[in-house]
Amino acid sequence: MDAIKAVQFYLNRMLSDVPGMKVLLLDDETTTIISLAYTQSQLLAKEVFLIDKLSNVSREKMKHMKCVCFLRPMDDAIQAVIDELRDPKYMKYYLYFTNTLRKSSLERLAEADEFEAVCEVQEYYADYLAINPTLCALPLLGPEHPLTGEQPQVWDARALNRSVEGVLAILLSLKKKPLIRYERQSPLAKKVASEVQYQIGQEGQLFDFRKADTPPILLIVDRMSDPVTPLLTQWTYQAMVHELIGIVNGRVDLSYVKDARPELRDIVLSCEHDTFYRQNMFLDLGDLGANIKTYVEEYQVKHKSNMQIESITDMKRFMEDYPDFRKLSGNVTKHVTLVGELSRLVGEQQLMAVGELEQNLAAVDSHATDLRALQALLETPGIPDSAKLRLVLLYALRYERHPNSALPQLTDALARGGLSEGKMRLVADLLAAARPEQRAEDHGDPADVFARTKH
Repeated sequence: MDAIKAVQFYLNRMLSDVPGMKVLLLDDETTTIISLAYTQSQLLAKEVFLIDKLSNVSREKMKHMKCVCFLRPMDDAIQAVIDELRDPKYMKYYLYFTNTLRKSSLERLAEADEFEAVCEVQEYYADYLAINPTLCALPLLGPEHPLTGEQPQVWDARALNRSVEGVLAILLSLKKKPLIRYERQSPLAKKVASEVQYQIGQEGQLFDFRKADTPPILLIVDRMSDPVTPLLTQWTYQAMVHELIGIVNGRVDLSYVKDARPELRDIVLSCEHDTFYRQNMFLDLGDLGANIKTYVEEYQVKHKSNMQIESITDMKRFMEDYPDFRKLSGNVTKHVTLVGELSRLVGEQQLMAVGELEQNLAAVDSHATDLRALQALLETPGIPDSAKLRLVLLYALRYERHPNSALPQLTDALARGGLSEGKMRLVADLLAAARPEQRAEDHGDPADVFARTKH
């Protein structure tokens, strides 16, 4: 199972089935979906002449061009297609939707196609963001996309629908009809499981795949059953870059780095097209440092061999190898710059000391020792407020019921350090959301939030 290849399969079919030069129209979400799975070079190889947003009403008319529309089947997208078909800008239209299209929407599209410009309507189930081959995500981040309603155990209706649609698309693209298991302590997980099961029953023909000897299992868990792990500092390559710098749709913004070369201020991290990244993305900082050293040494050896040009044969070999050599040079520089910035941030923010205390809070029950270390770090300049807040949150989860709990004094220390009231409320909010009954193991102590944590 490879999520990236599943999305690429749909994109390959979509663009190959429309021969010749073509325009590709997208919406905001499908733009991100394509950018994570396809490169600009791949699109050019498929004869994509122009990429634009369907919402751009100022597009020029190109009656000689075919148009491929890759869209989510949302009401606003359907209406935009209807408006487009009433005044076509292109010769022919090929409509591809990332999820199941309602019959009523299909009828509306047919009624609007007065010029008979639509040649094809298909459902291609690439309705998710393929981050890694084994990792997908849905665009449900930020305050504009709340996951729950007024009650923390009740889904926001839009978030629930988008989550169910995303899960169904993943299953359909991977051609899996699973057994569904969910965390019984979580009403949120139960709701998703029941909705997915209902939709699979409603769309029986779509899920009529060849039965496997051992059916796959769709396991739905609730993040709040383990609130500890997200609070720990990450030490593997991909996770560190994402947490300390930020990865947005496969891109990393290094424009703030003073000595970064212009071509390195906005870099791409892709496990599909970057062998070094693919081989090292899950390694910790220590192993990564050793591998980046080896990578640089390999480049130096290749660079020296390319410098030895003494004959026509050497020149020919150099010209044949030059594209690969240039790519290697750029990739080495990219990763050296990135690892160097990570090392700088680890030192500047004193993350080694922070990480050591995090592990003690997560794995060792020693209140007096942990409290002294935490109080010292809260008074240490240079450590970012976010790290200090995470430490207090871990302390609250570990020692919320300890008879000598010093949580009020610690929150006062955060306030003296200038932490905003909104962030201060996270301590109480986390304790309220991560209720003991919500995070209990079937066979563990209901009050022990750390029973599930991987150390």
